[in-house]
Amino acid sequence: MTGTGERIIENLNRALHALLGGDDRVFFLGEDVLDPYGGAFKAARGLSTKYPDRVLTTPISELGFVGVANGLSLAGQRPIVEIMFGDFIFLAFDQIINFAAKSVSMYGQRVPHHLLIRCPVGGHRGYGATHSQSVQKHFLGVPDLDLFELSPLHDNTALLPRLLERDHPGILFEGKVLYAQPQLGEGAIDDLFTCEFLDEDRMTAHVFVDRDPQAILIASGGSFPACWQAARQLLLEHEIEVQIVVPFQLYPFQVQSLAPLLSAAPALYVVEEGTAGGTWGAEVATVIAEAWPRRAPVRLIHSADSIIPSARHLERDVLVQPETIVKRVSTDLHAIHPRSHHQ
Repeated sequence: MTGTGERIIENLNRALHALLGGDDRVFFLGEDVLDPYGGAFKAARGLSTKYPDRVLTTPISELGFVGVANGLSLAGQRPIVEIMFGDFIFLAFDQIINFAAKSVSMYGQRVPHHLLIRCPVGGHRGYGATHSQSVQKHFLGVPDLDLFELSPLHDNTALLPRLLERDHPGILFEGKVLYAQPQLGEGAIDDLFTCEFLDEDRMTAHVFVDRDPQAILIASGGSFPACWQAARQLLLEHEIEVQIVVPFQLYPFQVQSLAPLLSAAPALYVVEEGTAGGTWGAEVATVIAEAWPRRAPVRLIHSADSIIPSARHLERDVLVQPETIVKRVSTDLHAIHPRSHHQ
């Protein structure tokens, strides 16, 4: 496997250090973010030591400290907020939806509002129902609120400055299971698959083997490891060629860079860890259907319609696993082309 030699949490931490070191308008707020603790997942390690006046540890009040960040932004600063667990972001919903997003345009003229909210999400850690959710779908469709997601393929040191440069707020969702995994580079990522970027901004990653695919998986960043494992299994055990597309920006979903891939109209799936209903996958399917109305419907792969248990074996039954993807894709394609694939 080709990588950069650092873990994803180290890449993220390096990006945060660069932001605070390069611009004295950048503040960092969150619970337990001061050294030596450095936040629940250590993304803030070293920040308070280097920038003590601009790293603010807060009370346990998401509504309160996101409100403080909104005030800083209105005063011309560029705050970054860490939500300790994504499940807690609902406590700040009013400040995000009714203030941060609306303040950009509700005063009669465009008012820049530089704010980035970091939001660790997802399960596979045994943390239970209130510390394991994928909450992305609850923030879709809000004007002037952009949504992004961390992945092993995207360099945070290059992309995070762009997020904070935008004149409207954004949320960066971060799959917790990714933090300890290696940061991958462009080129070969294992003995089979290669990564390239489909756009000049390097926001849309494309993972492939040198053959025409029978299926394409569009994956949220946190779902990429499961899709990667499933793609290997589908190729080696079922002779099904699968490519994976991982967009850094979830919403608004940028479909233009996908045109070369979707023109061949292979089977298309969107894989995400959240539950069905009003999802990012449904948004992607709608955007693709409007862009290519004659192509086959987009299929969605989600976790089960359930809370997330603490017991690891029960949690596994609820959340999307590589086997979930393999079974769905192989079953669908075998039904369409029963003589094309070995079982």
